[in-house]
Amino acid sequence: MLYDWIAPDWPAPARVRAVCTTRRGGTSLAPYDSMNPADHVGDSAVAVAENRAVLARELKLPAAPVWLQQVHGVAVVDASRVRGIPQADASWTGQDGVVCVVMTADCLPLLLRDRAGRCVAAAHAGWRGLAAGVIEQTVAALPARPGELLAWLGPAIGPAAYVVGAEVRDCFLAHDAQAADAFTAAASGGWHADLYRLARQRLARLGVHDVSGGGLCSYTERDRFYSYRRDGATGRMASLIWLAGE
Repeated sequence: MLYDWIAPDWPAPARVRAVCTTRRGGTSLAPYDSMNPADHVGDSAVAVAENRAVLARELKLPAAPVWLQQVHGVAVVDASRVRGIPQADASWTGQDGVVCVVMTADCLPLLLRDRAGRCVAAAHAGWRGLAAGVIEQTVAALPARPGELLAWLGPAIGPAAYVVGAEVRDCFLAHDAQAADAFTAAASGGWHADLYRLARQRLARLGVHDVSGGGLCSYTERDRFYSYRRDGATGRMASLIWLAGE
C-alpha cells in the first residue's frame, strides 16, 4: 500500500510529531478515493473508520485524534481537556500523547509548535477564519511567546486557482491595508487570493517569523489532494500534530 504522508520541513525536537495526509493509501471509493478520514462528507462510515485505523497504526498515534466540528470560526480548544467533538477550528496541547488535528480540502491547515517542544497546535484557516482571526486566537492560546513559535503551512488552494469576489478582498483590507499584496486582479473578474501570503502576514504581525511550507496547491494536484472547490463531493486531508514524550 502506498502511504503518502507530508512532514513539515521544520527542525523539530524528536518529541514533536507532525504529518499531513494526502488522498493516497486508503480504502474509500470515488469520489472520496482513497484516504478520507472525514465522517461528515457522505463517505462510507466503514471506509472512514478503516482509514482512521490506518492513520493510527501507520503513524503510531499515541491516542485517537481530537477531531473538531469545524465551522470556519475562530474558537480554539485545549485538546487535552475536551470531551466529545467540540465546535472549533483550532486546538492546542501542552500534554504528551494528545493529538491535535484539523481537516481541509482547499482551506489552509496551519501547524504551530514552540522551539522547546512544550506545546503544539493545529488550526483550520479558510478565508473566513483568516479574516476573523483564527491565527491570532490560536497563537494567543499557546503558553509561549510568539517569537518562540514555528509555523508550517500545509496544502491549500493556490492563488492561481483561487478567485474570490471583491467582498473577500475588502474584508481583509478593512483589517490591514498590507493585505492588498495578497490579491491580484483576475482576468475574468474578481481577485486571485493568496491564502499563504495572508497567513504569513498575520503571523508576522504577531511576531511569528519562522514559517515554512506554503508551496502546494490542493486544487491543481488532483491525484494527490482533495479539493472542494474543484470537485464538490470529496474527502479531506488531515493535518495532525502531537507531543510524543521524552
